[in-house]
Amino acid sequence: MKVSIIITVYNRERYLSRAIRSALAQHFPKKDFEVIVVDDGSMDRSAQVAADYGDEIIYIAHERRKGLPSARNTGIRRARGRYVVNLDSDDYIHEDLTYVEHLHLGLNPHWGAVSCDYILVDEHEQHISRISGTNKPIACGIMFRKDLLIAIGLYDESLEVCEDQDLRLRFLQHYYIGHVELPLYRYRRHKENLTNNQKRVNFFNGKIQQKYA
Repeated sequence: MKVSIIITVYNRERYLSRAIRSALAQHFPKKDFEVIVVDDGSMDRSAQVAADYGDEIIYIAHERRKGLPSARNTGIRRARGRYVVNLDSDDYIHEDLTYVEHLHLGLNPHWGAVSCDYILVDEHEQHISRISGTNKPIACGIMFRKDLLIAIGLYDESLEVCEDQDLRLRFLQHYYIGHVELPLYRYRRHKENLTNNQKRVNFFNGKIQQKYA
């Protein structure tokens, strides 16, 4: 197993199928990648949506909600791939993301991870803008070497949001993140995005700044 695509979900029945389909449709040998869906205690029909895909995916359910960082860590620990990439359940990926990022990590052994650009889309998947993954990094669409994530201690489960910023800071203290200037990730903007609560984001950003002051 070369790559594990990890989809974390909490009450996203409306979008989950799109995320799973995009992961399964990768232009990459089926035997060389797996799709793991971690359900963080959803109370909607997310479990039923995942069940529609049967053995095509690996489904893991938390009995109660533990938070996004915990769900990401569950997926990483379960992953059999040498490389892991996160996909949020309301987003989706280009069919060549796995192939391109896997190729770049293989050819650049000094890279600890590789990111890409992404397209901001609306609820109807209409393109809004292309965004640089270097200038405005996000948690998903980055392929990491799994052993390096484990080496830095995975995600900080005390952070309700901004967990990706904290992990990135810790990762960059030891390893290099390369970048591919191709828009291989689709970031969906909608009214339920976790980052819409600016007060909450500012609070946890402050905790991270104190941590690294």
